[in-house]
Amino acid sequence: MDAEEQRGGLESPLIPDPQEHALQSRKGLLNKDEIVEEVKKQLLLAGPLVSSNFLLFGMQVISVMYVGHLGELSLAGASMATSFASVTGLSLIMGMCSALDTFCGQSYGAKQYRMLGIHMQRAMLVLLLVSIPLATIWANAGRILQFLGQDPEISAAAGDYARLMIPCIFAYAILQCHARFLQTQNNVVPMIVSTGTATLLHLLICWLLVYKTSLGYKGAAVANAITYWINALLLFLYVRISPSCKSTWTGFSKEAFHGLPTFLRLSIPSAVMLSLEIWSFEMLVLVSGFLPNPKLETSVLSISLNTCAMAYMIPLAFSGAASTRVSNQLGAGQPRLARLAACVSLCLVVIEGIVVAAVMILGRKVWGYCYSNEKQVVNYVSEMLIFVAISHFVDGPQSVLSGVIRGSGQQKIGAYVNLGAYYLLGIPIGLVFAFGLHIGGKGLWIGIVVALFVQALCLAIIVICTDWDKEVKKASDRVHNAVSVGDVS
Repeated sequence: MDAEEQRGGLESPLIPDPQEHALQSRKGLLNKDEIVEEVKKQLLLAGPLVSSNFLLFGMQVISVMYVGHLGELSLAGASMATSFASVTGLSLIMGMCSALDTFCGQSYGAKQYRMLGIHMQRAMLVLLLVSIPLATIWANAGRILQFLGQDPEISAAAGDYARLMIPCIFAYAILQCHARFLQTQNNVVPMIVSTGTATLLHLLICWLLVYKTSLGYKGAAVANAITYWINALLLFLYVRISPSCKSTWTGFSKEAFHGLPTFLRLSIPSAVMLSLEIWSFEMLVLVSGFLPNPKLETSVLSISLNTCAMAYMIPLAFSGAASTRVSNQLGAGQPRLARLAACVSLCLVVIEGIVVAAVMILGRKVWGYCYSNEKQVVNYVSEMLIFVAISHFVDGPQSVLSGVIRGSGQQKIGAYVNLGAYYLLGIPIGLVFAFGLHIGGKGLWIGIVVALFVQALCLAIIVICTDWDKEVKKASDRVHNAVSVGDVS
């Protein structure tokens, strides 16, 4: 969108008249050009997001790889601290920040460009405040882990690692806010540049701090903190000096202190929706320690979880694209095109799921060698990858549907769906299969597959039953209320 169009948009009505968008939604079937155009836009969005997701994911992998050469205790401590940080901090920050998918996306579609900056400032204020108690939890990670029954020596090592990672949580809050701010205005290339630069620097910084200083494995935690802040500051500077953000970032404003309850009403269900899903996967590894032959089960489930998380970076990108396109179209008063965006995202991720699942199944017998040379581990991994492939195929549609839910501001419903799918069905079924039917780790993963299927089915029903004209009206009210709060202040 060029500057002239943006300037014109600032003077335009908030959204088209309700009668006008109701007429637009009844213009008939979508034509081929609209579908092709939507596919192009989503691929242009998802492509850079895939790269950015993999690079950000790669930082933690690099840290664990370097630490892995220092010994078992260092690796166990760093791995446990990384999982602890994800469960107790990073997932909550990411979840709360996803409320910007709704607020910024719909404001951008409604051509209320200045409000994107206000929403981002409001999110940063809330998330930085939330980061303070989360940092306190990280500071006591060692004691918490030991209280939960983990090995005292490993808990102490994880506690030291987590304490040094505390600066990460504040950087991650700023990073996520700026990433959503840019993503919702279809400006995702800067995210590749900043994350790519930070990841390359992380390779060097982590190597220096782990191997060339007395910090040892703790050096990886310090390296994480440094590179997270580099990534956040690069996006921070880009937003403030780039001409492409001239209309959406107009400087710091006291308006950010207004409308905080409205933001919290959407950000808290967003955090619950994401965290419930992430916690259920982390529980797999914890529960696997109670199975017969726990070392084998824990190792294989950790490998499976790592593989699943790595592959998930692709549907996560399509989820972001779906959220952005749906929120933009709802904000613009285009219910028909919002529905099209949801359908296109779903079709694209199903194709992706078929391809990636096929690759997993075909390569299952050799994938285990990337992690271990022990025949027993490799064989078990090859069996588990069939279940991982099935879960990835199902995970794609639910991820996109979750993006549609975020884009339309229905996070509260999504939180209830995730609670029921994982904790009332998936995890209990997994425990029955693992311990009652003695299937082991495969039984735990079957429970996750069931949860993903139920989650995808419920979200699909919600999306199919969505009244898109009504969602446009809700988007209009949401944007109008945000603008009114700014005017009053």
